[in-house]
Amino acid sequence: MSDEKQNKSNAPTPEDLGRRQFFIRMGVGSLAVAAAGTGLFGYDYLSPRVLFEASPLVNVGKPDQYPVGSVTFDPQNKIYIVREDSGFYSLSAVCTHLGCVTAWKPELDMIACPCHGSKFHKDGIKIEGPAPRPLPWLRMWMNEEGEMMVDRSSELERRQFVQV
Repeated sequence: MSDEKQNKSNAPTPEDLGRRQFFIRMGVGSLAVAAAGTGLFGYDYLSPRVLFEASPLVNVGKPDQYPVGSVTFDPQNKIYIVREDSGFYSLSAVCTHLGCVTAWKPELDMIACPCHGSKFHKDGIKIEGPAPRPLPWLRMWMNEEGEMMVDRSSELERRQFVQV
């Protein structure tokens, strides 16, 4: 019967373990934990980091939804659509100082940055503040369906109006 007991539990009891066996098992266990951690960190390091960004091309709708003399802020795309007598143009709403999103102030007839106080005319020209450059004009055009499109990744060197 004692032989059957020994066969059922092959694991030695703590009393059977000597000091040397205890340290061997602790060392092997520590190495196994370290190897598993290294494998996990290695997998995380080698896995790709992909940032999914929205398309820079934005459909801003039909021209008739913008009254003459209006400045319309599109918060999702961080752009302004401006309609004047001479046509449409689009400005980036991101301040050229530190990248804060600006706000249209119709009572002051200007665009203001809430972070550091830069102020711009509605054509993007800097009035005052720490911004180093005016707000950039963005490429704008009419598509085949008669809707206006803005390319947020394409800044214009010269001002161009979209005629309706």
